[in-house]
Amino acid sequence: MSLLLELKGVRKQYADADGAHIEILRGVDLQVAAGESVAIIGASGCGKSTLLNLIGTLDRPDAGEILLNGKSLAAATDGELADLRSREIGFVFQLHHLLPQCTVLENVLIPTLAGGRGKRSEPAPERARRLLERVGLGHRLTHRPGQLSGGERQRAAVVRALINEPPLLLADEPTGALDRNSGDNLARLLVELNREEAVSLLVVTHSLPLARTMGRVLELADGRLIPAEDLG
Repeated sequence: MSLLLELKGVRKQYADADGAHIEILRGVDLQVAAGESVAIIGASGCGKSTLLNLIGTLDRPDAGEILLNGKSLAAATDGELADLRSREIGFVFQLHHLLPQCTVLENVLIPTLAGGRGKRSEPAPERARRLLERVGLGHRLTHRPGQLSGGERQRAAVVRALINEPPLLLADEPTGALDRNSGDNLARLLVELNREEAVSLLVVTHSLPLARTMGRVLELADGRLIPAEDLG
């Protein structure tokens, strides 16, 4: 497998209320192969979401280097990073962030409106309908988010994240707002789509059941990534 994502010595710090600098990430190294699935676990406040934001180019590291498909992102402008996010990275968050006034199909197609995607393997509307059918929402195309269950809304959010055919899918606590049954179903779906869509999947989670479904589990501790110990 080819290497899709690489982090070298990534550091990030923030100032607290008193102006003191607190180092959250202290030299994170990570390699993710194309098509791989990886879970990152760790205590609350350890920096998991911060790390995912850096990988997703929503923030920049203070030191170290992030490479996507072998290309360093360090010198990229904000505009170039925005374009890269639309083409190369899909996001799934704990909250679905679907627009309440739009239908499920319209919500899924929103990322395609920015343009610049380049050559597609299939037309966006056709892909949207196919994926929505795949995740069990083929009968919900014209429904609005308020008419869906929590699990259905999150499945729609997953399809929206995949609509532009990104090679990398980032998921930040994707099952955190769901009941156990819906969360288990979403976990299975993510793993299946990871394989079917040949997308690299990086999941930040508190859920050990979700983490166990990934091909590899890492723990963020003391600002660094280490192999996770026994998950019970």
